[in-house]
Amino acid sequence: MRSLLIFFVAAPLIAQQPPRQTDADAYTRYELLAPGSAKFRIIYEITATTPGATAYYNPIRMGSIASDESVLDRATGLPLAFADVGAAEARAGGVRVASDAQRYIRVTLSRPVAPNGGEQRVLILKTYEDTASYKVRGDTLVFTRPLGIKRNAVVLPAGYELVQSSFPAQVLQEPDGRVGVSFWNNTPSDAAVTLRAVRLPAALSASAKRSSDLATRLDERAHQNREIVYFLQQPETHAFDLYHDYTESRPGIATYVNVVRTGSTVSAPTAMNLDTGEPVPFEVLKGDAIGRASPDVPNVTPTTEAVVFRFAPVKPGTSIRLRMSETYTDAARYRLDGDELVWDRSFGRPANTVVLPAGWVLTNSSIPATVSTRPDGRVQLDFINGRPDEVAVLITARRRRGR
Repeated sequence: MRSLLIFFVAAPLIAQQPPRQTDADAYTRYELLAPGSAKFRIIYEITATTPGATAYYNPIRMGSIASDESVLDRATGLPLAFADVGAAEARAGGVRVASDAQRYIRVTLSRPVAPNGGEQRVLILKTYEDTASYKVRGDTLVFTRPLGIKRNAVVLPAGYELVQSSFPAQVLQEPDGRVGVSFWNNTPSDAAVTLRAVRLPAALSASAKRSSDLATRLDERAHQNREIVYFLQQPETHAFDLYHDYTESRPGIATYVNVVRTGSTVSAPTAMNLDTGEPVPFEVLKGDAIGRASPDVPNVTPTTEAVVFRFAPVKPGTSIRLRMSETYTDAARYRLDGDELVWDRSFGRPANTVVLPAGWVLTNSSIPATVSTRPDGRVQLDFINGRPDEVAVLITARRRRGR
């Protein structure tokens, strides 16, 4: 009788892919150094959002020579360790690497990114030398660069005036007299930016002290990172859940007051310190109690209602980023008109998102928005307003039928 030998061949182990690196709230400021040097200082704000991540990888643009690098934790103001690493290490850290020749700044985070929406905010400082991006042609300074980051500012050298910008932008004078060009790219493509500037006979003086109204209108919109997301419940309820993110960096401030709009009621507030994942205490106040909690709140009446969030006073050089969640009911601004859902609300923040309730088809949006569908089938509208004013958004939708 012949023996039967059976050989088992082990299946090859499939390497587990690390979680893909994610980030948010990117903002870049380019300060152009001496004309002819091809050098510019980069101040780069970025937020690491991969749950559990202990490092963040920032690509060094190919063709640029990087120097004078440093990294800070934006929450504490303290320096962070970093190193120049190659594509293999970045890939192992969750970066989807396009070229094996790519180099990265690997930033060691001060703590792992907290789960459930936590963040680690990082400030990366570096100087690039790049003759293709920054050059002089005759008597004209030229900065030309495709920018994938959506929020950017370019500051001209002292003594230069802007004569051309290929991308719509705010022009804002710096306190020291330099001219800044700031823009928010709300398209899905890179911003093809070309700026041209010429030397002035004499440098501009420092910017004048402005009234609060002028200062507000001349605030840099692209640097604002207040954002809000609305999740609409079924319109018969007139209710919507929301969360809004806010960074406080003013020394000594220890409260954030969210005044409830007239006609709205608020319920179920919660808050989280996004830097640590820790809960933030709050209380719902009305009338004079609001003024006692925060004397700077204007136009408080006996019927004014507000949610007051409390945290440790901000120390100089540090900041805190809050995520505040609430449920609102507002029959005037969110309602049914016959069989049509109507959302009618003004947005003051630069970044606003509205998620329709399940089972509704978008039919109208009065303000241009980027439209997408979430994994659960709900329709999402993202509004970016790069201007320092409010937009009056009217959205309508109808019930999805035939399924």
